[in-house]
Amino acid sequence: MEKKKLTTASGRPYTEFDNSQSVGNRGPILLQDYFLHEDMAHFNRERIPERVVHAKGTGSFGTFTVTHDITRYTKAKIFSKIGKQTKLFARFSIVGGEKGGADSERDPRGFAVKFYTEDGNWDLAGNNTPVFFIKDPKKFSHFIHTQKRDPKTNCKSPTMMWDFFSLNPESLHQVLILMSDRGTPFSYRHMHGFGSHTFSFFNKNNERIWVKFHFVTLQGVKNFTAKEADEMKGIDLDQAQRDMVVAIARDDFPKWALKIQVMTDEQAKSFKWNPFDITKVWFHKDFPLIDVGIMELNRIPENYFRDVEQAAFDPAHVVDGIGYSPDKLLQGRLLSYPDAQRYRLGVNYEQIPVNQCPYGHSNYQRDGLMQVGDNGGANPNYRPNSFDDIVVDESYKEPPMQLESSIADWFDRNENDDDHFTQPGLLYSKVMSEKDKEHLVSNIVSSMNGISGEKKDEIVNRQLSHFFRADCHLGKAVAKGLEVTIDEKKMKAFSLGVKCE
Repeated sequence: MEKKKLTTASGRPYTEFDNSQSVGNRGPILLQDYFLHEDMAHFNRERIPERVVHAKGTGSFGTFTVTHDITRYTKAKIFSKIGKQTKLFARFSIVGGEKGGADSERDPRGFAVKFYTEDGNWDLAGNNTPVFFIKDPKKFSHFIHTQKRDPKTNCKSPTMMWDFFSLNPESLHQVLILMSDRGTPFSYRHMHGFGSHTFSFFNKNNERIWVKFHFVTLQGVKNFTAKEADEMKGIDLDQAQRDMVVAIARDDFPKWALKIQVMTDEQAKSFKWNPFDITKVWFHKDFPLIDVGIMELNRIPENYFRDVEQAAFDPAHVVDGIGYSPDKLLQGRLLSYPDAQRYRLGVNYEQIPVNQCPYGHSNYQRDGLMQVGDNGGANPNYRPNSFDDIVVDESYKEPPMQLESSIADWFDRNENDDDHFTQPGLLYSKVMSEKDKEHLVSNIVSSMNGISGEKKDEIVNRQLSHFFRADCHLGKAVAKGLEVTIDEKKMKAFSLGVKCE
């Protein structure tokens, strides 16, 4: 193999890599030793701002292969024919934790996929859960703050967390998932993924239908118990990342089956809950899963920072045949996600190789920090103009979306949509096994025992009332674990008239 010359970043061959230029053997260092300063200045800038959310994760390249025909729902070229393959990059992460946190922390997991399609990149940025804690984006930063550190002590605070949960009962569905063993996945390979939000499909006839995306792990679901997760923190902080790297290195390529649920406008109008509310699910018996294809991850990046750390996902990045929905939290993310990437990586973040559309792009955006392409060359940077050959292809025009109201106002997010308890109750009573219930209660009690301060009883009682309204047995079990006495008067107040035997 031909050897490469040692050079500076500008390409100048350099010989004195080990020793700084100085006045005499013991003398002071000269300012003119450029490589010394270049090396130290680069080192000082090696860390880009940490992601506020999804800070620590791992990623892999792979492919998506269509196995079933869904062209009656969407004209997206990625799904155009059975057997079609599309390259992709997937990133998995802990959500509230920090860059140096443990992979086995109790936390939701990010599940983001960038599909490199011929109509542009499609980013499906979701989690390992089908629901979320909040449904209005104005609450997002406040929720995340409760998962970070107390501004006074700089420690994680169960009081902050449960205070927020108890004041926002719409969080209950996700709280039960988080506090179950699903809150501590064994690895990224052994968990499901979800687009979580409701999106839309439209077909070649511009007929729109609502859709939810599910990635079903073909490795089987595997979770840690709380005890196992705590033990793993002392064994390997990077267990989930290492598991992914080792599996792919031995050609044990992880796979997920992509499935969808679809809902018509008529069904959406008659659905018991708001179908665009991310704190709710669509029941599979009413809206069965439809097979679409297989995602396989088969290549670990050669350089973690280049690809995983600089990967930028944005739910606003959809392609022809896929659209948004009135989901309020999704609408907020369409703004906040690309703004976060511009802050972390610069306005030209989509020129970074892992984020580039391999099929190219044509627009009039120019200049800015880290412009590393041809910057549009000599072509005009304005439109309309008389010189270039960029045209608008009207076949990509998205069909209009019918809105339910013409009134703009600040609507109470829970007005006529305050059933925060039926679905969590069904999750507890109908879906969870007795072992699942036992672990859930144990994890809730362990976490809530960390609530402290003068508002402790208020926070505990408020959260207990949510548990009772979801399922009386859940409420009683948590109350017993917390050693809270529940008399008949308190039982009636907690259950708000729901029969509790």
